[in-house]
Amino acid sequence: MKNKTTKTVSVGGVLLGGGERVKIQSMTTTKTADIEKTAAQISALEQAGCEIVRAAVADEADALAVKAVKAQIRLPFVADIHFSPKLAVMAIENGADKVRINPGNIGGAKEIAYVADCIKAHNIPVRVGSNTGSIEKGFLQKYGKSAKALVESALYNVRILEKCGVKDIVVSVKASDVKLTVDSYTLLAKQCRYPLHLGVTEAGTTEAGIVKSAVGIGSLLLNGIGDTIRVSLTDDPVREVYAAKQILRACGLEKEFVEVVSCPTCGRCEWESMALASEVEKFVRSYQKQAKIAVMGCVVNGPGEAKDADLGIAGGKGSCLIFKKGEPYKKVSASDAREEFFKEIKVLLDGE
Repeated sequence: MKNKTTKTVSVGGVLLGGGERVKIQSMTTTKTADIEKTAAQISALEQAGCEIVRAAVADEADALAVKAVKAQIRLPFVADIHFSPKLAVMAIENGADKVRINPGNIGGAKEIAYVADCIKAHNIPVRVGSNTGSIEKGFLQKYGKSAKALVESALYNVRILEKCGVKDIVVSVKASDVKLTVDSYTLLAKQCRYPLHLGVTEAGTTEAGIVKSAVGIGSLLLNGIGDTIRVSLTDDPVREVYAAKQILRACGLEKEFVEVVSCPTCGRCEWESMALASEVEKFVRSYQKQAKIAVMGCVVNGPGEAKDADLGIAGGKGSCLIFKKGEPYKKVSASDAREEFFKEIKVLLDGE
């Protein structure tokens, strides 16, 4: 499912494209000029599994803060630029590992060439990030709000950068409409061999945003399109990272994780399996180890439907059965189920 035909681009040492593993990105919500808060949020994102971080550069204070933020973090830093070529240059000169420019508001060929000279001098990549909220007027008038308009707007700016001698380019064509997003990236993938940054822009609050992102990003990844992803949520950006991980795992693009499977429960469930499943999922989140754990509501969904799990538990009236590789291991009381099951989880994951 990996797109092996795209060019490889390095963002602060993290490789995108060319068959590399799909990388997870997120964006800070702090004022970038607030160096301590921004660095702290980036640290939290890194701990959650983020691999590239982007921050808004809205003014000169933000641009000048890039150097100080960079000194406190380990992730590659992407400066997100709108409207001002000057801010793009300032951010680059202060150490940004990559810049994102918006075709709809960065200016014309002269402004892009100005940024391109700085990009080349510092040998960093640039993302041309087109979205439906800022399609260039000419393309919007010609094609309307469509996949064609998004793609043509992005590629027009890509060609300007190419003429200026910029070679390391990443492209995105985001929309808040899922179908339009999928159509746009599908069209772009046929015309572009640069790494593609996937996302559904303005996806919404947590629940709705995750669903829209999973459908849009997931369908593209399953068709071999996409080299890096950002799940856009109106929430703590750490949740974006966790959602991105889940999307990659569901698409079979990430193997080193602990999968937790659980049944939806029904009237046959006579113990607190739902609470245990949630607790187990949180506990195993940090493990980078390929394993499968099942939390099942009753014997109907017990060892039979979860027989491929390395470890599982199924409940009955007053007691639970812990099983390994589909075979019964031991029976415990429902009141002791949590404690006993976590003991076995630690044996499985830590060898304790």
